[in-house]
Amino acid sequence: LIEIKAPEVILRNEKRMLQESVDSLFDNSRKSSAVKTDANRPLKSLSDSLKGKQGRFRQNLLGKRVDYSARSVIVVGPELKMHECGIPKLMAAELYKPFIIRKLIERGIVKTVKSAKKIVDRKEPVIWDILEHVMKGHPVLLNRAPTLHRLGIQAFQPKMIEGKAIQLHPLACTAFNADFDGDQMAVHLPLGNEAILEAQMLMLASHNILNPANGAPITVPSQDMVLGLYYITKIRKGAKGEGLTFYGPEEALIAYNEGKVDIHALLKIIVKDLNENGEIVNIMHETSIGRVIVNEIVPPEVGYINKIISKKSLRDIISGVIKVCGVARTAEFLDGIKDLGYRMAFVGGLSFNLGDIIIPEEKEKLIQRGYDEVEQIINNYNMGFTTNNERYNQVIDAWTHVNRELSDILMNTISNDDQGFNSVYMMLDSGARGSKEQIRQLSGM
Repeated sequence: LIEIKAPEVILRNEKRMLQESVDSLFDNSRKSSAVKTDANRPLKSLSDSLKGKQGRFRQNLLGKRVDYSARSVIVVGPELKMHECGIPKLMAAELYKPFIIRKLIERGIVKTVKSAKKIVDRKEPVIWDILEHVMKGHPVLLNRAPTLHRLGIQAFQPKMIEGKAIQLHPLACTAFNADFDGDQMAVHLPLGNEAILEAQMLMLASHNILNPANGAPITVPSQDMVLGLYYITKIRKGAKGEGLTFYGPEEALIAYNEGKVDIHALLKIIVKDLNENGEIVNIMHETSIGRVIVNEIVPPEVGYINKIISKKSLRDIISGVIKVCGVARTAEFLDGIKDLGYRMAFVGGLSFNLGDIIIPEEKEKLIQRGYDEVEQIINNYNMGFTTNNERYNQVIDAWTHVNRELSDILMNTISNDDQGFNSVYMMLDSGARGSKEQIRQLSGM
């Protein structure tokens, strides 16, 4: 156009259009009049393909799809050991596929990789015992997003299970911040020998009992487990067999199994405990069958634990076991505690009854007193003795006072109900679930 000396107007228009197309090529999203396709959708410019979540950087460079990985919903696996997790059969067959193929060829079941693949894809019965063999000593890594600290990824020894959900050990939940309301977790397979060794030595869940942030135990039993332990270590006055003396724990347990004594009865039993010098000796304790059962799990080097177990005291006990016995023994102890806790919460039949939520008799009087006080305050305000702000604060104070008094009476009533064996109170006192606030709202105000 310049060569044929076109008019200035046309030149200017062409230059503007050229500039616009180059702008659109680089960044089409900035302009109000973006270049659109026939379907009226803005065209994707160079910068669009780089930026944002779907762009080159975040989609492909920072986040990649990886081989030897799987993902599924998690469910609880209460019968697992601390270092185990349940992996669905079909998922495991896919994850360990190359390993199975190698074994099939090694054992001479098939000749070629192609025919081995077909056998694995058809899920023929022969692959399951090979898979079982391959999985032994080949841990998997479980990860729950968001991975906020190093315990967000831990290694487990996989167990083949039916179904399609991954089973997770209940004590590993705290570290992953996982619960079973539909959370999903990713599985990764360490491949190299060094990686496998590292997973077994450093990342195994049973080795990561302490929280790296503060050194406190992170695998502390919660909820049902705490409730069960609290229930059997509690003493009931006047229970069957109270005051009997036994020569040793075995004798006491026989009496309990024969139905001669109650699990909550206060008995005198000679048990193994530590003396002043830290030696294990036989000492007579006033204790209960429930506490004897708990102490069968506790390592003897820790001594005899003769107190009610709540979530707080359990954490201290676990710390003590780690200090005295080391991490491996602690993992064993935790599994024992887990099984006992779940079992006893079930046997005790501890549930939330309407009858356990006791409404104190004084409630009506206290609330009436509150109304009277508020009426007095409002009268003072109407007569001009107090300002609006003062009235507001006084009303709040009056009700807060009633509320606090009612809470105290309520906690007294509920803790004395059935010698403290009120289910709701036990849930609160053991630290299993709930708070004073919640109980106050249920039965106070």
